[in-house]
Amino acid sequence: MNYIKKSCADVKTKPSFLTDKSHESAVKHINKKFPNIDFRGNIQNLTSVQRQKSEVLAAASSYYESFLDVIEFRDHVYELLNTIDACQCFFNITVNFDFTKNYLDLITTYTSVIILLSRIDEKKALVGMYNCAHEMTNGSSDPSYRRLGQMFLEYEHPWKKLTEEFGPHTRSVTAALLSLKIIYPRRNLPVEQWRSAQLLSLLSAPAAMLDPACSDTMSCEFLPMEVMERWIIFGFLLCHGTLNTNQASLELWKMGLQSGFFFTLTRDEVINIHKVSEDLITHLISIADIRECREYVLTNSGALHKERRQYLRGAMKELFAVLEDEPGLLGPKALFVFMALSFSRDEVLWLVRHSENMPKIKMPEDFIDKYMAELLFYMEKFRNLIRKYKHVIQRYHVQYLAQFDALILNDTIQNMYVCPEEESILLSSFVSTLSALPVKNDDNDEFDFTALRLDWLRLQAYTSVNKAPLPIKDYPDLSKVMSMIQFHTQMVDSIEELLQETSEVSILCFFPRVFEKMFSQSSEEVNMKRYLLSFPSVCSQFSQCGHPLCPEEVKEMEKRSLRLCVTFLEQLAKQTSSVLLELCAEQHKLCDELQPQRCAETISAARYRKQKKPLQKKGEAQKQKPGSESLRKDRAVITNMDKLHLMLTELCSSYSLCSDLVVFNHAVVPTEFLLSHLEKRLIEVIVRMARYNQTTQEIARPSDLLAGINAYTTNLHSLSSYINIDVTRLVKSVLLQQTHPQDSHGGETLTTLYTKWYLESLLRQASNSLIIHCPMMHCFVSHTTESELPFRAEEFSDVSELQSLAEVLGPYGLKFLSENLMWHITSQVSELKKMVMENMDTLVQMRNSFDKPEEMANLKKRLTGGENVLKRMTIIGVILSFRSMTQDCLKYVLRKHCPYLMGPIECLRDFVFPEADIQVTLVFELASAAGLKCDIDPALVAAINSMKTGHNNNIHCLATAVNQLSAAMFTVQNKNIEQELKEFLLLASSTLLQLGQNVEKIESKNRESVYLLLHMIVEDSPFLSQDMLESCFPYVLLRNAYREVHKPIIVTLG
Repeated sequence: MNYIKKSCADVKTKPSFLTDKSHESAVKHINKKFPNIDFRGNIQNLTSVQRQKSEVLAAASSYYESFLDVIEFRDHVYELLNTIDACQCFFNITVNFDFTKNYLDLITTYTSVIILLSRIDEKKALVGMYNCAHEMTNGSSDPSYRRLGQMFLEYEHPWKKLTEEFGPHTRSVTAALLSLKIIYPRRNLPVEQWRSAQLLSLLSAPAAMLDPACSDTMSCEFLPMEVMERWIIFGFLLCHGTLNTNQASLELWKMGLQSGFFFTLTRDEVINIHKVSEDLITHLISIADIRECREYVLTNSGALHKERRQYLRGAMKELFAVLEDEPGLLGPKALFVFMALSFSRDEVLWLVRHSENMPKIKMPEDFIDKYMAELLFYMEKFRNLIRKYKHVIQRYHVQYLAQFDALILNDTIQNMYVCPEEESILLSSFVSTLSALPVKNDDNDEFDFTALRLDWLRLQAYTSVNKAPLPIKDYPDLSKVMSMIQFHTQMVDSIEELLQETSEVSILCFFPRVFEKMFSQSSEEVNMKRYLLSFPSVCSQFSQCGHPLCPEEVKEMEKRSLRLCVTFLEQLAKQTSSVLLELCAEQHKLCDELQPQRCAETISAARYRKQKKPLQKKGEAQKQKPGSESLRKDRAVITNMDKLHLMLTELCSSYSLCSDLVVFNHAVVPTEFLLSHLEKRLIEVIVRMARYNQTTQEIARPSDLLAGINAYTTNLHSLSSYINIDVTRLVKSVLLQQTHPQDSHGGETLTTLYTKWYLESLLRQASNSLIIHCPMMHCFVSHTTESELPFRAEEFSDVSELQSLAEVLGPYGLKFLSENLMWHITSQVSELKKMVMENMDTLVQMRNSFDKPEEMANLKKRLTGGENVLKRMTIIGVILSFRSMTQDCLKYVLRKHCPYLMGPIECLRDFVFPEADIQVTLVFELASAAGLKCDIDPALVAAINSMKTGHNNNIHCLATAVNQLSAAMFTVQNKNIEQELKEFLLLASSTLLQLGQNVEKIESKNRESVYLLLHMIVEDSPFLSQDMLESCFPYVLLRNAYREVHKPIIVTLG
């Protein structure tokens, strides 16, 4: 009934024939004429049904059959209640607990079904449309239609009809309810009496700690309060005549009215008991009495339950600490655990249903509990503790049943003065079953006492009828013993079922707004953060709130449960990651104060003191040295780091509740949510740490970035001290993503940012000669010009910085950088190729005439674009020089991190020769990825192959360009590199020798530098040697060139 009501109220799940515009007139006509609908006389209003009768019949059949189930259920309830009255059954919750409980449950269930039926607004349309389609299809109405329509009319005012139905049953219902006058007031005590009695405390009586917890009414001790209150309110509303004649009934009913505003029909369907009472029985009871009860609830109920929850939090915490330390006490004190769980569940459910439907009151804070997380947490801890030590409880109670319960039951039976044969057989079977239990049982033994408990229920029924041969009311001792035995058997074979009965709070699935509000309120309290995982843990219980008779709702419940669980875990992970990264940021600041550049002021101050210069002015605050934050005169002074550490400890403690959750067959791991959030946030933090600004060409120095990353990762590893979590996997995942062009979310990484900066800022300025390459210093140096650069090149390109860059980007990142460098080289080579094509004829003639000086001189004058060739070759050389520097730094880093891997790679590279196999680029690619220098640059080979489809002007980089470019090109062309370079050397030396004979000033300018450039080409080339150079170029010219270029500057002293 609840599912039909919800589905018809939601447009998304409403039956299609109720939302279809074409059926609108038919629905209105049926609602107006129901149940006496003339399906033949008003056919014009039902034309749409006639056209789609088969679809309507199929869609409405399940609803129609469900309403028929209500009629059948009502008939069985009538029959059973009449039988019970005819037998004049005896009901007393303390004597025949199961018999009385089932009787009262039957009444409240039947009442809830009828009230829910009356709340379904579309019931007439559903039944009428079905019967209309049925008559149009079969020529006659459904046989049950008249009865069903009559039932709908009778229950339009359900309470009135129900009170008429239960009038004959007043005696039995009243007797069953009055048996609660001892149990219910005892459970409904104020907190002061709980506290004075030290309820649920094992430490209040240490001497009795090993004594088994017993009671004359064992099953009543954890009977839910809501169930008893529903019995009282519904029972006396249905049989309200007794309120006017029986003072005990009136007092018990008023006590129920004072317990709250609302009671649950089922799930989130509630009933306002005061309003129903005012409408139904004000002719018997003064309306002032009802309003007095309502006023009492408004004034006292919220505070009363708030104090109860506060007491239960402390009591459960103490009880759990004792039982966790001594799990053997779970045997004798199991009753305490289930009482604690039941009491806590009562308070949770009361707050949930009143928070959702809270009336306007002066003290709304009494209906808000910021500490609910702690109560739910200890409920979950107790559930886990019971499951963990289930075998301890089972072994204890098996021995108890065999060695005590069997004996005392036998004695009780022997003392009975009357025992008929059938009852005697049942009682004797109880004794024999218990006596046969193995005292030394194995943990793997399986027990099933379902038959025994069912026989006890049958015996209660036999002995509760009027004039029974063995009236159970005359043998209270038998009831007490059997109540204890029933509880002990449940401790052996039904612990899980009892846990569900006393502690499951799956009703929260139907109050998502209240549930989420509770979580947010608990999140605001620092002391509650350690209990926050109890909220997603509760979601694992939601699979228990489904029912096999209504499988349609399971899918929606599964979605809602997973959504709530994931929402809570993401919020918890978000809070934890925020606190942890804030702590890392604080640690990063402290580490930043230890950077070398931060000590300038300290050195300056020390220098002033040494030179006895005046100290700083009094108005200026003296800068504190790093580490001063750790010096504290008063421990009570709490710093921001203290607060963060405390909050992190609280949040991480929450993850200790469970390692994984199962929500509707979905395994959920809370720590994975934390890792996911940390990964996402850490990626953002690291990218922000680079401080890249494309407009101003600013970026953090690689060494500063590496120091920041090290500070973060060091502090992140402290997380494993709080939670069993793989921080190393997290750090590796984040840093590995930074070595790729994009992270897992498609965002920019450090590899992309630094590649972009070095290409667009540093190397572009080097191409314009604003930055020069310094081979001696192994870095690029800013060249003093009129244009001021926003950065100093040496601060980003020296060995330490490039080593830091290699640490951060790794081989993958530097490979991406190399690929982008090669792309720029290929663009320059394309331009060079165009100039070669323009001068192709002249170059071919020069190649054939290199030994004819006069002809070479004439041909040289015909060449065009010489300056452009030099400029582009220089740019290529600058790029390749930078790449060579990064490769050297990568090699250093890899040798430091994995020396045993580098050794075999170097060995493999050294044993491969270009002359032997042209496919050496495969080996060189491996070596180059490890930062090793190769005779042939595989990246340059790949770049050129794809084309098939220290002076102030960086001219010294030309040697690098010539060597690497020629090796790559000849590899692509499958030519012998050494042979081709020898030919190049002959041509170049011939041309330079002719240059030496030329006396014109313009052509002989920088002649010595060009000689040295040829020498650098030979020195850097793995394919050319000094012997080859001396065979075609006199060494005396090189010696004179070195003397001329490095001529000492004469310093004149005044």
